[in-house]
Amino acid sequence: MTQVMFTLFDTAIGRCAIAWAARGIVAVQLPHPDEAQTRVRLRQRYDDIAEVAPPAEIQTAIERIKTLLEGQPVDLSEIVLDLNDCPPFNRHVYAIARTIPPGATLTYGDIAKQLGGVELSRSVGTALGQNPCPIVVPCHRVLAAGDKPGGFSGNGGVVTKLKMLEIEGARVNHTPSLFD
Repeated sequence: MTQVMFTLFDTAIGRCAIAWAARGIVAVQLPHPDEAQTRVRLRQRYDDIAEVAPPAEIQTAIERIKTLLEGQPVDLSEIVLDLNDCPPFNRHVYAIARTIPPGATLTYGDIAKQLGGVELSRSVGTALGQNPCPIVVPCHRVLAAGDKPGGFSGNGGVVTKLKMLEIEGARVNHTPSLFD
């Protein structure tokens, strides 16, 4: 694998990280409780990763992500990703997810239907749970049936998902429970 580099950056939801290689962004890391945990998470994914200052195109992506997380409806679909290490099915799911505009949502079933049938809903959920580039691939905009939040594999789980959707002004059918 080519050299992967990363940098940390502050957002409205906490300190995130972004990793890139020669062909584009390979990962976006949602915040962990502290910077050290965010770095450890990236180093678990990539053996030889270097923390460096971002080049101009990565800094532009960072600024766009930060703006989106401040509540501005920024389109991130033009950000170049390198998803070649992802299975083809996952890449198809991510391509559909990237078409969901800020403030809007689809369900796992909606995406599954676009891929061939509602019976693929669980596979869609699995693919989104493996999403290496949350925010840029807006898996938080994909809901369970009945527009309920469903799961979220990022740190903070569904609470983080709901916070991101709230920032974007999306409507979610959510009744707090003891498990939130």
